[in-house]
Amino acid sequence: MKEVLLVGNPNTGKTTLFNSLTRSDEHVGNWHGVTVENKSKSFFVGQDEFVLVDTPGVYSLCALSFEEEVAVRTVAEKKDSQVLNICDRNNLQRNLYLTLCLLEEGAKVVLAVNEIDKKSIFKVDYKLLGDTLGVQIVGINAESKEDVERLKKVIAGDDERTFKKPEYVKKLRWEKQVSVDADIDRDLVLIKAYEKDKKFFERVGLDCKVFFDAVPKDSVLILSELRYAFIDEVISRCAKRTSAVYGKSKFDRVALSKIFAIPLFFLILAGVFYLTFFSFGAFLSDCLSKALSVVSSPFMSLLERSLPNSWVYDLFNVAIFGGLGTVLSFLPQVVLLFFFLSVLEDSGYMSRIAFVFEDILGKIGLSGKSVYTLLMGFGCSTSAIMTARNMDDKNAKIKTAILCPYMSCSAKIPIYTVIGGAFFGAKNLFVILGLYLLGVVVAIVISKIFEMTVLKSKDQSFILEFPPYRRTSIKRVGKILWKNVKEFVLRVGTIMLAMNVVIWWLSSFSIKFSYVAANGGVSILEGLGRLLSPIFSPLGFGNWAVVAALLSGLVAKEVVVSSIAMFNGVDAGATRLVSDSILLSTSVVYFSSKASVLSFLVFCLLYTPCIASVSMLLGEIGKKWTYVSIIIQLLSAYVVSFAVYNVAFAIEVFGFWKVFFVAMCVLILIFSVIYVFRKIKRKECGNCKKCSKKCKRK
Repeated sequence: MKEVLLVGNPNTGKTTLFNSLTRSDEHVGNWHGVTVENKSKSFFVGQDEFVLVDTPGVYSLCALSFEEEVAVRTVAEKKDSQVLNICDRNNLQRNLYLTLCLLEEGAKVVLAVNEIDKKSIFKVDYKLLGDTLGVQIVGINAESKEDVERLKKVIAGDDERTFKKPEYVKKLRWEKQVSVDADIDRDLVLIKAYEKDKKFFERVGLDCKVFFDAVPKDSVLILSELRYAFIDEVISRCAKRTSAVYGKSKFDRVALSKIFAIPLFFLILAGVFYLTFFSFGAFLSDCLSKALSVVSSPFMSLLERSLPNSWVYDLFNVAIFGGLGTVLSFLPQVVLLFFFLSVLEDSGYMSRIAFVFEDILGKIGLSGKSVYTLLMGFGCSTSAIMTARNMDDKNAKIKTAILCPYMSCSAKIPIYTVIGGAFFGAKNLFVILGLYLLGVVVAIVISKIFEMTVLKSKDQSFILEFPPYRRTSIKRVGKILWKNVKEFVLRVGTIMLAMNVVIWWLSSFSIKFSYVAANGGVSILEGLGRLLSPIFSPLGFGNWAVVAALLSGLVAKEVVVSSIAMFNGVDAGATRLVSDSILLSTSVVYFSSKASVLSFLVFCLLYTPCIASVSMLLGEIGKKWTYVSIIIQLLSAYVVSFAVYNVAFAIEVFGFWKVFFVAMCVLILIFSVIYVFRKIKRKECGNCKKCSKKCKRK
């Protein structure tokens, strides 16, 4: 069994090729950080078995981030393994830079040139290019699997060409005499010294400072220019340019505009939310709820005749079928949300969004890399937290992981649609959009506080490339949807169903295990809820059942809705019945005003995420920062909910404009006091009018 390392730049189709060779279904994407750790799987060529190791995307073998270090270390430690280096035909100049780095280290390279788009700016003579570099080259299409079988045969073949080090290596010189062990490649040490690659010298046990002092100060620039000059010479001989520009689009004038980029992004999000939560998504949810009712009715009728008014009947009616109804009723909305996110990602638009938010995030101690993680948080916080490990700065990694739960994940969709829909109707679209934006705003504020205090970030590298806008691959989007739907049904659905049963048991039996509906008394959950409910009274929802629903939401946020449905004695799958029930003052869970509903929704948005996310935080940032994040989540949820409730309540009582003008007056007063305080603390020097600077009083 032979090992093959799959190495390449981000966005070259590396993971797609991994899936094609091994018949896997790993997630692919248009951005840096989709692969954050090595993934291995076998494939066969005849009777021969090969293990393909998919490494994170890198631009060179001088690592700048965590996931790049994973790839570089793998290549360094497995020098005897064959390297399958994938390049994009339309980005050969950039991609071949990594190829040269691999060949300089003596790697056994097979070059796969991915012909992603039919329209190419290059017509490449692969035979001449292979002879020039001293490697075997196969032109493929990783997505359609064109010539992938031929690539397998080349990998399994015995043809090993000898790479001749290019002439530029001879131009590198030591400016000072250094001593290099005989068993270490002297040319490689020289190259790594020019690259200022500290990790390499750590691996080989040499003092990097000695070697860095022995090369020119601008050695990194010198080596880079020599490599690109060699690549340009190779491309000029082996490839013919057929068009001038690749990847740019007229649409980028709007998508990347300083004025229109962010409003366009919010407009697209609003459209996605409308289709997902209202028009099409709501229609599909109603259809599934009716289908479940048709299927379950015969069984429930039989059970009612056999065991009327028994706890067995309630178990199936409320906990089991109610839980299934919740899963199925919100499944279409989860599917639609992932569908639209997949389309935006597959089209190349998400990479533009990362660029747009780079400057904004830089001001709060994050980088464009954080955008990928935070955007994934809109799908699932658990998987998003894992990708935070690709931050090259430790403090930025901790901040990004802590901020993930503030992105409103798909598990909160049922809460927004059922609870918000009852009070706001069609206007709930704006409430949902506001909640998503509020989560982002709170995350920004918390990140800024961290940046100013205990988690200051260093300058981070952020290399971003724009893939051309592409038509969405139905096959690829279908795979992503299937994977997420399967995960939702198997992971979230099973947890929700199990928690429904547990919550039903806690709410149906007393501490003496007596069935409350038949014998009376206080249930276990009601007792716990009543104990904690005074804490939440200032937020406008001091109802014991609401508090109990929030506690159950720590396991999975979707359980909040099914818990409320159980307390109110309605079918959780019939979302309209659940919405109607919270409007009735006779219900166990009852909201008296829009202010209390808004407060509750905000608390659900911001408080501690599910157990799965908390366990992921423990693994990625450790116990200390996980506990800190939980405390911050609870505090921020309480404070923001308290503010929202009181402002919303004041608007309900006094009207919007009265509250608005009072708030304006308060803000003016606060800023005036701050301004005067700063003026008092500062004293102008004699030259201030000339230098336009102010000196602090000593």
